[in-house]
Amino acid sequence: MIRVLLADDHPIVLKGLRQLVSEAGDMVVSAEAGDSTGVLRWLGANPPPDVLVLDINMPGRSGLDIIRDVKRSYPSVAVLILSSHPEDQLAVRTLKAGASGYLNKESAPEQLAEAIRRVYSGGKYISPALAATLVETMQRPPAELAHESLSAREYSVLVMIAGGKTVSEIAGELCLSVKTVSTYRARVLEKMSLRTNSELTRYAFENRLVT
Repeated sequence: MIRVLLADDHPIVLKGLRQLVSEAGDMVVSAEAGDSTGVLRWLGANPPPDVLVLDINMPGRSGLDIIRDVKRSYPSVAVLILSSHPEDQLAVRTLKAGASGYLNKESAPEQLAEAIRRVYSGGKYISPALAATLVETMQRPPAELAHESLSAREYSVLVMIAGGKTVSEIAGELCLSVKTVSTYRARVLEKMSLRTNSELTRYAFENRLVT
């Protein structure tokens, strides 16, 4: 049986993930965590699972940092990322950080079991659409885009602002203070040489960071 650790800060999502894993027949949920601290605490106190299914945008430390921590301390654990962000923008970052696969939360439910099996067997999992995008990207001359200089948390704030969320709403979702989110927003604008949320939003749409 494939032992799976599920990590997502939304109870309803966790319930759905648990059901999908249980119905697969060849895998079992070893434990669940609702934030990054819970993931690392459980790993430190129990035999490591075969696969960690990790929401990239949970409260606490950034998802990219968690991937690096897990792969450094528990190299046998395959990390499968779940995200609501457009996969062609964030997947490459997670794979470079050490993840074995990336699955958008809007994917068909049956893809979860397929992705878990793939990363458990030592392979990589990305959607066919993302694979085509990556091939296309590799054929272009290299070019540094402004958002590529952002940290994982700054990138999340960028996408959420571009998606129409207010600073207060972002603070609530990320379990941060309004002041902290405002600081991230200021850093994003400075790093990307932008002045307003409107410019930020236009950039995000032009570069397919949001749809």
